[in-house]
Amino acid sequence: MSRSAARTLVLQVFSYLFLIGLAVAILYPLSITVISAFKPGNLIAFRLEWSDQWTLANFARLFAETPYLLWYRNTLVIALATMALQVTVVSLAGYAFSRFRFAGRSQALKFFLLAQMIPTTAAFAAFYVMALLVHGLDQYWFLTLAYVGGGIPMNTWLMKGYFDTVPVSLDEAALLDGASRLRTFWQIVLPLVRPMLAIQALWAFMTPFGEYMLARFLLRSPGALTIAVGLQSFVADPRTQKLALFAAGAILAALPIVVMFFFLQKGFVRGLTAGASRE
Repeated sequence: MSRSAARTLVLQVFSYLFLIGLAVAILYPLSITVISAFKPGNLIAFRLEWSDQWTLANFARLFAETPYLLWYRNTLVIALATMALQVTVVSLAGYAFSRFRFAGRSQALKFFLLAQMIPTTAAFAAFYVMALLVHGLDQYWFLTLAYVGGGIPMNTWLMKGYFDTVPVSLDEAALLDGASRLRTFWQIVLPLVRPMLAIQALWAFMTPFGEYMLARFLLRSPGALTIAVGLQSFVADPRTQKLALFAAGAILAALPIVVMFFFLQKGFVRGLTAGASRE
């Protein structure tokens, strides 16, 4: 066997081992969650133990004994609002940074990078003060704006990089034909960046389902909680843990994300690989 062939074989072996390890790391906790959701009775701990008995009682208890449907509705409302606002804002901002040259452009882009380096926990006090000033505690609109604001810096960079891949000559041709700048953006350029818009939409939609700390900090009433905060209350107290209900709720919480993923999946591969940024 030649040296190049041996090197290729070794790379393939390590690649397969890495993929197998990655699959185990993903499927193992997922399997535990699914099995726990359908196990009868109360669980003491999460274990990967197959049982002959499968039941839907945990899902029935989830709806009957907890305000899970209310949490679900709250999360969907916040997720859809966050997705719509964030996609709108970052697409307009990314187009402006890509196509226009204005005073402070480079400084604003650098500021976005610096802002992205600040951890969210460092801004909790600021979020709390702002919420008090505008009566935003326990309000979905304030949490939505916080999610959108947190996603603007890095996502604007990504959208700007993707807009850079669209030839400026298309804008110039449309403008010469009499189209306005807004019409050029909406009808000419925006359809060409749909893959990245799909990525942005999925990221924004997923945030309220998985984000816990900021939602826990800003939402106080039991009926105003999101799914992440509500499910955490099932396992917060070791004396009254509801592990089976937690697993059942986690499975149902993943369904909207799965549906959104399959709805947007056509643009994912191109959207992830074509967003290289340049200034």
